[in-house]
Amino acid sequence: MKNLLTALLLTYGALTAYAQEKINLYPQAQDLHIGGRDKVADAPYITHYSAPQKNGSAVLICPGGGYTFLADGHEGTDIAAFFTNKGYDAIVLRYRVNVAGQTPQAHYPTQYNDVTTAMRLVKSKAAGWGLDPEKIGVIGFSAGGHLASCLATLIQPANPQAGNELEKWSTRPAFAILVYPVIAMQPPYKHGGSADMLLGADTATTLADSLSTYNRVTAATPPTMLIHATDDNVVPVENSLLFYDALRRQHISATLHVYDHGGHGFGLGVKDPVLASWPALCITWLQRMGI
Repeated sequence: MKNLLTALLLTYGALTAYAQEKINLYPQAQDLHIGGRDKVADAPYITHYSAPQKNGSAVLICPGGGYTFLADGHEGTDIAAFFTNKGYDAIVLRYRVNVAGQTPQAHYPTQYNDVTTAMRLVKSKAAGWGLDPEKIGVIGFSAGGHLASCLATLIQPANPQAGNELEKWSTRPAFAILVYPVIAMQPPYKHGGSADMLLGADTATTLADSLSTYNRVTAATPPTMLIHATDDNVVPVENSLLFYDALRRQHISATLHVYDHGGHGFGLGVKDPVLASWPALCITWLQRMGI
């Protein structure tokens, strides 16, 4: 744990000085704002962090925050620091969110459009960044885990004839890592706040079922690793169990790590020697797949 924390601190310092690039997802659009609880005025964007010693692979990072804010420190830049230290370029996504207690201004498919645009944008820039577009995956935390699971299950194919350059790239990630993810949009296991912020409080049952992403797993869903804690009293562990079972039924390569403690929102788990094991397990898993 101490070694991981030290490495993160060193790498985080390097992140602030090493190659960074902020890219607006919709440079031609006007009056788009991330919004949410923190009233972020920026338009949705990605920040690219280039690994000092590249292995040709990359990960798109979706922070959590209940679709009302972005926990882009311990579930964003900290995650980028870890992956770049291991040779993976990291891209942190800042997607649009809503304000709890108010009518959502950014209903689905707004966030889905942000994450699919981000994946296509990264793939379009892969050659210039020294990356293999077929080795770019996604990691998401909590509500960001739901968004990552949407990317992994609601796949838009490439259209080589498209006039829009981004649409020439598939939205399918090479892998998905879902950390204490929101998966269910329906009782009994849904996270009510995330569901309300994404869909609205009066959402039709059919849409909530459709976006309970364990219902959307197909043979095209990429290999997936799930991380959760049994004592998570915010997003029940059954969210990961449902998704894992759906992967298994579709014969998708799937790995599930359930810790007996940790609660919700532990990020890299640097304060706990048991929880701190999951990031290294991810790297071993990715390397076994040649990513």
